[in-house]
Amino acid sequence: MNAAIRPTPDKPLTGWRVLVPRGGPWGDGVAATLRRQGAIPVIAPLINFAPTDDIETLEKALADLAAGAFDWVTITSATTVDVLYAYRATVPAKTKVAAVGETTAAALQSMGYRVDLVPERDNSAAGMAEQMIALEPEPRDILTLRSEIAKPLLTRMLQQAGHRVRSVVAYRTVGVPVTERIAQDVRSGRINAILVTSGSVAEQVHAQFPDVPSTTIIAAIGPRTAKDARKAGLSVDVVAETQTVDALIEAVAQFPLPHAADEFAPPTGMIRPIEQ
Repeated sequence: MNAAIRPTPDKPLTGWRVLVPRGGPWGDGVAATLRRQGAIPVIAPLINFAPTDDIETLEKALADLAAGAFDWVTITSATTVDVLYAYRATVPAKTKVAAVGETTAAALQSMGYRVDLVPERDNSAAGMAEQMIALEPEPRDILTLRSEIAKPLLTRMLQQAGHRVRSVVAYRTVGVPVTERIAQDVRSGRINAILVTSGSVAEQVHAQFPDVPSTTIIAAIGPRTAKDARKAGLSVDVVAETQTVDALIEAVAQFPLPHAADEFAPPTGMIRPIEQ
């Protein structure tokens, strides 16, 4: 390997090109972390949210949230955070915020929202419900915001425990086609690793990149995402030990760079943009 791109302990991903599957503040934060470790982040949003088919119900729920009608609001994805931000939703001090995992919690905090609860062990809807039920023995008013395709497990468990729950669809998940340049970079192996951060992202990776080289590392952010990715047809190479971006990037850094020499680099003097 050329000494100029040789990894060092403080920059273990030197020479790597890593696909970041979401844009916005979250994607920018992941890209900054990758750059600090020497990698070249390729921001290529694979999913986006589309408005719910029942905007009136969502707007009423968010207005009630701002007015203090709920004791808790549950957030089960970073995309839900995007919806809150898009609507400039207000969470009053009396309302506690539960995030399903560290990724969602980080997204909330990056948008200026506080986080009162993240499941300690099971970063899932069931894990969140179990911890909330343990914390709240008395009936509470809870707003659960979810995607159109999410199973109502969280709502059902909270209701069975005696809580008053309003379940509202916050968004529909839609795929975002990548540019042909990004698709070609994946096919050629120029992209060394792809970060898979949700089941929806996994589905888009499989659909948009049917010919991922075996040398490209597919990294899942946690066991549940890995399970969803395999169900979608992906071959997962590594699973982060904890459901955090730092753990995901650390998992990738355990691998040697697939191409010791950067044979896919453009000719000297050419500047190749890396973001869509």
